[in-house]
Amino acid sequence: MSGSLRVGIIGGAGWLGSAIGSSLIRASVVDPACLSLSYRSRQPQSFPQSFWTRDNQELVDRSDVVILSVRPQDWPAVAIDLGGKLLISVMAGSRIEALSARHATPRVVRALPNAAAEVSHSYTPWVASDAVGEEDRAVVRTIFEACGVEDEVASEGEIDYFTGLTGSGPAFPALLAAAMAAHAGKSGIAADVACRAVLTSLIGTGRLLERHAQCPQDIVAAFLDYRGTTAAAIEAMRAGGFDKAVSMGLDAAFSKSVSMGGAS
Repeated sequence: MSGSLRVGIIGGAGWLGSAIGSSLIRASVVDPACLSLSYRSRQPQSFPQSFWTRDNQELVDRSDVVILSVRPQDWPAVAIDLGGKLLISVMAGSRIEALSARHATPRVVRALPNAAAEVSHSYTPWVASDAVGEEDRAVVRTIFEACGVEDEVASEGEIDYFTGLTGSGPAFPALLAAAMAAHAGKSGIAADVACRAVLTSLIGTGRLLERHAQCPQDIVAAFLDYRGTTAAAIEAMRAGGFDKAVSMGLDAAFSKSVSMGGAS
């Protein structure tokens, strides 16, 4: 796809909006001069060759595709008329029907990238309205392939589910890492050493999984079969409610996403 595609990111000063913009430029999907970004208070120093504005409608008028990347609670203040242009929302909860009606376009995509888009390793599920044709779908795939891996899914209900499973991005591995580092600290390990050990372990695991494409359940089963120290740890964690806690967390995230949609 040509880098001449004009993309606007409402909320381009935010973490996710900025991450998407960086990925698009890095992958040469968008020329920096064809990227427009909006901000609310102070213009960031990032994207010096791109167009910055506080006027969201001005951004829309300059763009072929608009990415809406604001917090759901800030959405009511975003008054824009797409005039039929392709709108990609990366907000949690907000429904296609509501997005279409509020922003005057039938061409709406709901997508759920995560913060790993910053390093082009996001997982992004997305779902499109009926008016989104194959050309639009190709644009969406190109945008989110620049951010990592993408999948078109069958329904908005699946997007709600993925809000908890993958939308949280690094939050869940970071939670595990924090617990492991805290335990190491209580065991007398220096904080910097504990942090380095834990992060290296998690990063190495991710790269091994990516290289060998193994199912996580198979890896867990292999360690359990070995009956060593790792098996003892896994069994103790499960006995302590690890699997149940993860399930409860994902259920809570799904419920929150559904409730946010109902309030749209």
